[in-house]
Amino acid sequence: MNPSEAPRPVRLGIDLGGTKIEGLALASDGREIVRRRVAAPRNDYRGTIEAIVGLLADIEQCAGLPSGETSIGVGMPGSISPTSGNVQNANSTWLNGRPLQRDLSERLGRAVRMANDANCFALSEATDGAAAGAEVVLGLILGTGCGSGIVVNGRVFDGPRGIGGEWGHNPLPAPKDDERPGPLCWCGRPGCLETWVSGPGLEADYAHHSGRTVGAEAIAAAAASGDEGARRALDRHLDRLARGLATLVNVLDPDVIVIGGGLSKLGHLYHVLPARLAPLVFADDPRVVIRPPKWGDASGVRGAARLWP
Repeated sequence: MNPSEAPRPVRLGIDLGGTKIEGLALASDGREIVRRRVAAPRNDYRGTIEAIVGLLADIEQCAGLPSGETSIGVGMPGSISPTSGNVQNANSTWLNGRPLQRDLSERLGRAVRMANDANCFALSEATDGAAAGAEVVLGLILGTGCGSGIVVNGRVFDGPRGIGGEWGHNPLPAPKDDERPGPLCWCGRPGCLETWVSGPGLEADYAHHSGRTVGAEAIAAAAASGDEGARRALDRHLDRLARGLATLVNVLDPDVIVIGGGLSKLGHLYHVLPARLAPLVFADDPRVVIRPPKWGDASGVRGAARLWP
């Protein structure tokens, strides 16, 4: 075994989000030693790097780790282009086109591994979470955006372009007349899945039909209390989610699907979505296992730490 591949007793993980940066020191047995969170600078590339550096220093000090020696994995929006080495496809657009991995590694004086945040989520849940032991794991993120991560036999699959699992920026399959051309996405394309099945997508659809702007959890609560407009909004969301998810299921045939992000708290996704998905699955046995995450909001940062062996 190469010394750089030797198992590490403690690993550091960073989950770089649009509004917060979370850091973690993770023991080899999966125990969280220290976890910290700071606000994420917006529209500030250098400020983002300095915030990560400061957070890591704080965690190392609190955990009693020797400075500059522990491995670092970072989960991030978008991904690192294997061609240019720069960030691509990040909804934190001030990162795009910048050599974040190189600059952060130089600033820290040690190697840094980076992966898409959905890939980190999937890796965490496939390692010791809701999909532990499964061969093919699909991790969905349904939050302020939507994306997916793919883990096969314990390893992240991201492909030669670094876009494996980039599900949210495919068009909604089989759009109906009132779904064309679809809402304009931040990426510049109309009708991306992200504009339909994310939390803001659900909320925008409800507002369009009801004239009221409320959060996704409030919509689900209203539906449970008998609000017909809320119930119809959830039904439209389920229909679109099933259409979009079927394309992944028919290509990947995952053993387990784990849903993360803010919408993962909506219980009907685990009880109703499999039945809505079944008619669209191209198999004699259309049953699909869909589970909530074991590690909840911490799964992304745990997966980032696990980017090192």
